[in-house]
Amino acid sequence: MTFETYQELLNQINHHMDLYYNQDQTEISDYEYDQLMQQLKAAEAKHPDWVRPDSPSQKIGGTAKREAGVKVEHNVPMLSIEDVFDFQSVTDWVNKVQELHPDAIFSVEQKIDGLSMSLRYRGGRLELAETRGDGHVGEDVTQNARAIPQVLTELPITDPYLELRGEVYMTRDKFEAYNTRQEKEGKPLAANPRNLAAGTLRQLDPKITAERGLNLFLFNVQDGEPDFMRSQLYNLDRLSAMGLPVTYHKRAEDAGEVIAAIEEIGGLRGQLAYDIDGAVVKIDQIAYRKDFPAGTKYSAGHIAYKYPPEEKVVEMDRILVDVGRTGKLTFTGQFHDAKTGEPARLCGTSVSRATLHNQDYIRQMKIGIGGHYKLFKSGEIIPKLNGCVKEPEAVFEPPRLCPVCGEELEQEEGTADIRCVNPSCPAQLSRTIGYFAGRSCMDIAGLGQTLIDALCEEKIMGTRTSYLTSYVDIYRLKDHREELISRGILGKEKNTDKILAAIEASKSQSPARLLAGLGIRNVGLSTAAALMAVYPDLMGLMDVRSEELQKIPDIGERTAADIVHFFAHEDKRQMMADFKELGLTMKMPKEEKTRALAGLTIVVTGTLPNLGRSEAKDLIEKNGGKCTGSVSGKTDYLLAGEAAGSKLDKAKSLGIPVIDEEGLRALIEEK
Repeated sequence: MTFETYQELLNQINHHMDLYYNQDQTEISDYEYDQLMQQLKAAEAKHPDWVRPDSPSQKIGGTAKREAGVKVEHNVPMLSIEDVFDFQSVTDWVNKVQELHPDAIFSVEQKIDGLSMSLRYRGGRLELAETRGDGHVGEDVTQNARAIPQVLTELPITDPYLELRGEVYMTRDKFEAYNTRQEKEGKPLAANPRNLAAGTLRQLDPKITAERGLNLFLFNVQDGEPDFMRSQLYNLDRLSAMGLPVTYHKRAEDAGEVIAAIEEIGGLRGQLAYDIDGAVVKIDQIAYRKDFPAGTKYSAGHIAYKYPPEEKVVEMDRILVDVGRTGKLTFTGQFHDAKTGEPARLCGTSVSRATLHNQDYIRQMKIGIGGHYKLFKSGEIIPKLNGCVKEPEAVFEPPRLCPVCGEELEQEEGTADIRCVNPSCPAQLSRTIGYFAGRSCMDIAGLGQTLIDALCEEKIMGTRTSYLTSYVDIYRLKDHREELISRGILGKEKNTDKILAAIEASKSQSPARLLAGLGIRNVGLSTAAALMAVYPDLMGLMDVRSEELQKIPDIGERTAADIVHFFAHEDKRQMMADFKELGLTMKMPKEEKTRALAGLTIVVTGTLPNLGRSEAKDLIEKNGGKCTGSVSGKTDYLLAGEAAGSKLDKAKSLGIPVIDEEGLRALIEEK
């Protein structure tokens, strides 16, 4: 390896370390990351003069964040554990320990795939919970830790000080439930349980931590009274007797028993409700550990055996194309084990399908019917293809038209994502109606996503038609009042009437909100307001040409084309006519607009005492200002309420003036 190649490898590993430790994201599997680290260590062993103190082999990858609390210096460094990848390395390490200490025994434990956290107790009471960070400085997550059921705030001991270390994790069912909710709401999905657990523990709001459902296993006593500093196995059993959850562990007396325990733990992987990424081998006698230091990055007296991913070769049978609730096409490969003709068996489960991500991935992997591919389980749960073994006759090509509604598909600029941009597409209907009825658009109080899902799925009695098949159907729900009440779809009579009244009241919402709610690409509320300021009649806007639309500030060629394309469809024009007939406001009221905030760009963050976020935005735009969502060098003021968060930090770092609600009103009055 040349020094230039070594530098490239350093940059690559640092990139993945930053994603994993600091951003709670991953682009590659743990196995692929481990392979990169092994290449790095081999190069540094051959060229020790290349090694720098900031090499990934010499440091822990995280940095202390500020999302959940203040930085905390650890009383005991929270270091990593050195990885090994074969049984010979395990045997060599065990023999080395027993050569110096013949009576040494070992604790072999599950290595949970989560986020490390230490708990400090004084007099048996929880004093502080802290994340690992860079191993020396972490962050205070005490309030969030209290939301984890397994974290006891009081222990049945009176020891002056006890510090425990454990792993915060999320079970697979909680992870799947979270992603199901995110998908329904059209929000980004979490990549894996470990990333979601890490992000959840760092939340500003402990309620979110509690709602998502984190768990804890303890695996070490960091510091404590002498009786806690003798034996690892004794400590785990004693903590368990106190009602604390401890990691699964086995006692082993020699290399053979250690390897047998590692194999036993590995055999459990497919049966567990959570992910593990290895087995940790620890010297039971804590005093012996100091004789086996592993450098500044790794804790002494431990090694971690990393399980290789189990692989099978599969043959591709079908490629399924679906449309998600956001309009994005998803691709799923169906396959069988190339040897047995049956579903592939991996980690104790049968696997017959895997996500194919996007068209770029499909082309890179040369995926097509009849092709043979390596298959493994990423994180022991997510099936993933890992290379083409035998190429197909033809690589799969995506359809040109939406498989659900027949509209022409578009590839999102700068990405590999292919989308159906028809907001009336049945596959997206529930999500788009939820957006239409939401606070930033028609603001129909009480008509939330859960009820909308029910109305989209529930069939009208005696027909095959759902209650909601378009935006217009919202305003026809009153025609089904008695039936809705008798079937309890919106609740009892009182709640049904309350929602129907809110729907009726929404007819008076501004045409700008109605336009924003239609789901036209690139037309949010601010763009809709700009359009209605020039074309105050929504019915008239339908016939405006692209060239005319582009004369409006911030309306580019792409947005203008999206608007013209939307209203070119006869069903969309009929929908607008139906809105008018049903009594929705189609013309902007004539009102005096002030220019007090003309030329100013203001960002709103936090909770204001009197104004909601959308109301503050309306007030700014009504007075000629521009309201954007992120702080930058072009921001003139930050309007900040309680719990302002990272936007406040960024504004201060850029020297941007920060005002409160009173300050905004004063700014309007003085100008």
